[in-house]
Amino acid sequence: MNKSIDLPDKTHNNGVDRKNYVLEKYEQKIGYYWKAGSTNKKAYKLMRYLIVFLGALTTFIASISSASFIRDNMNLNVVFALATPILVAMLSIVGGFSQTFQWGAAWHEMVLTAENLEKEYDRIHVTPPEELNAIADLELLNNKIIDESDGFFSRIVGGTGVEKKSIKSKSARQ
Repeated sequence: MNKSIDLPDKTHNNGVDRKNYVLEKYEQKIGYYWKAGSTNKKAYKLMRYLIVFLGALTTFIASISSASFIRDNMNLNVVFALATPILVAMLSIVGGFSQTFQWGAAWHEMVLTAENLEKEYDRIHVTPPEELNAIADLELLNNKIIDESDGFFSRIVGGTGVEKKSIKSKSARQ
């Protein structure tokens, strides 16, 4: 799908409309990446805490289940005999989610992308409107987002980068 970009006329208002359009696009993406980074940070920390807590609790329950006051009480013996494998299963699930979704790596990439976009935003912000190359700056923005998305999908599903190469080669021909 080929999406055309309707930029305001460069001659109107001395290029200010184009500059504002580009800055607005950068602001939208920067906001998205900071918010997504924050969400990934929270998920990463929660999963890390759960892994530590469930690991310690599993070890504690497995150890205490051999105590005589638990072995001698039929009800406690059943509860503790069931609790250990249930906790191990929960620990495996949390660990599996952490490895699958890689919230730590996603948090890292989101923050770096937001910071890189802020750097470009600052450069554009101080560039006089008549010197701004809006199309090049929007292409830079879109390429950074495509690169980040490609990295995300490569981490999660093991993408090959084939789509990325064809997009870049098409852009280079133009």
